[in-house]
Formats: sequence, structure tokens, C-alpha cells
Amino acid sequence: MNMIETVERYKEDFDLFPTANDKLEYIFDLGKRHTTLPEEEKNEATFVQGCASAAWLVGECKDGVLLLRGEGTSEMAKGMLTLLLDIFANRPVDEILSFDPAKLHEMGVVELLSPVRQQSLEAFLKMVYAYAQKCKEKGDA
Repeated sequence: MNMIETVERYKEDFDLFPTANDKLEYIFDLGKRHTTLPEEEKNEATFVQGCASAAWLVGECKDGVLLLRGEGTSEMAKGMLTLLLDIFANRPVDEILSFDPAKLHEMGVVELLSPVRQQSLEAFLKMVYAYAQKCKEKGDA
């Protein structure tokens, strides 16, 4: 399943919920699958600057694929990280770089986020695309 198909699958899931609160509950439920990072990976370089609650994102290149791992501290951050990692992690760098992040709006969840949470999403995306660009420039892609 590529990134667009993953976004479409989430859109179908979100469309099942009649209210904004139900959709947010779904995000919180996704957070229950959330993973954590080893303490040594939680540092200034992996800290998501501009995120509403503390979050870290680790990116590594392997054979042209961007491997991503992250951790968030709030229930919302955990849920959104789980969702976003499902979309962006372990993808070919070229697929990530050609993906239009505006497509995320099609899921019907971005508009549920407060302005501060939308800034958090932008901060996450900025890091993902920076990692992907770095991979491509290093020739690992």
C-alpha cells in the first residue's frame, strides 16, 4: 500500500465516525499502538521543534528507504504520530518527496486539530521532508 492508499484508508475510517469527538477518539485509540524511543534517541536533534507537546522523530536511510520512529508525550501526539508514521515511515525517499502533504487534509482530520496542533503537524512534516531530502542528497536513495 502506497502513501496515497494509506491516506485513503484513513479517510474511509474517519468517514465512519459521525462527530468530531468520535474522530478524535479514534486518534487517541491509534495512540495505544504508539511505540517509544530509547532514551539516547530523545535528544535535541530528534526533538520536534514547534510541537505542542514534547515529541521526537528519528529518521534513518537504508537502501533508498526512509525509516522513521517517533515518540510523543500527550495522547493526541501519540495518536497523530502513529497515524503519520503509518503514512510516512519505511517508504522510498522519492515517494515521500513527491507526496503532497496537502493530501492529508483529505482524511478529514487536520481541520479537527487546534491551530497549535496544526503547527505541530507542520513541524513533524518539516522534519520528515528534511530527513528524506538528506537521504536523497547523501545518495542513499
